[in-house]
Amino acid sequence: MTVDPRAPLAHLATEAADPRFAGIDRMSVADLAATMNDADASVPRAVGRALPEISAAIEAAAARMKAGGRLVYVGAGTPGRLGVLDASECPPTYGTSPEQVFGIIAGGPSALLSACEGAEDDEDAAAAAIDDAGVGPLDTVLGIASSGRTPFVIAAVRHARGLGALTVGLSCNAGTPLSEAAEHPIEVLVGPEVVSGSTRLKAGTAQKLVLNMFSTIIMVQLGKTYGNLMVDVKPTNDKLRERAVRIVRAITGAARPEAVAALSANDHNVKQAVVALRLGVSPAEAAARLAAGGGRLRDALGEA
Repeated sequence: MTVDPRAPLAHLATEAADPRFAGIDRMSVADLAATMNDADASVPRAVGRALPEISAAIEAAAARMKAGGRLVYVGAGTPGRLGVLDASECPPTYGTSPEQVFGIIAGGPSALLSACEGAEDDEDAAAAAIDDAGVGPLDTVLGIASSGRTPFVIAAVRHARGLGALTVGLSCNAGTPLSEAAEHPIEVLVGPEVVSGSTRLKAGTAQKLVLNMFSTIIMVQLGKTYGNLMVDVKPTNDKLRERAVRIVRAITGAARPEAVAALSANDHNVKQAVVALRLGVSPAEAAARLAAGGGRLRDALGEA
């Protein structure tokens, strides 16, 4: 049975008014902070209950990305901003191109800074955005909607699925239209918010946790880490340059001057500097070994 995404909101858990929070406007700051903290503590448990669905979706997405696909987040309002945020952090952290993981938000880039609430109802714009992004069979489109009924997100997921893309639907209610539209539905049931309907709170926190898992685990699967070290970091500021030095030293055991010199000689590529130091090879040979290992540092070093 198809659920109308424009049906009344009253039946949604994320829209319910929880009587536990009815007196928040009369609470002290300390009591309200404690109340919110207690409510937030339930979010990781809700995410934990959805781990089987989350894991299955990540495995499927990682397989497509290993074949050259992309990860595309789609959302409106807070979910859209969270998707863009997660995507924007992948290039500096994992050395990805901006096109490998990116976000589509209803209303376009201006909606990142200003509310553009009407845009979430524009289904035609959603399909057009998927077409403009050139979405195809190797890509994964992850639609994010707290209610699970946002027309823009559902239309984007449906259109992407029709184009052969892997589709994932992340919502915070049960039995949603978004879940029906996606190949991999994920429902993180966080319940009513402290401020009724303000899904930037628990629902937003849940979405951020799940997106953290998606981008991080996929990048680990793609060989973007060595153990828990971010060896594809782009050292574009002082903090990241220092981190790159520490990573090279941690893996190779080199003294700081050696690590700094190796990074300089290898165009500040952490993986390449590690291979050059550990194996005593030139930057060109280090680059060749990494290429032969598919960019995976362990393979380039000959480790099991």
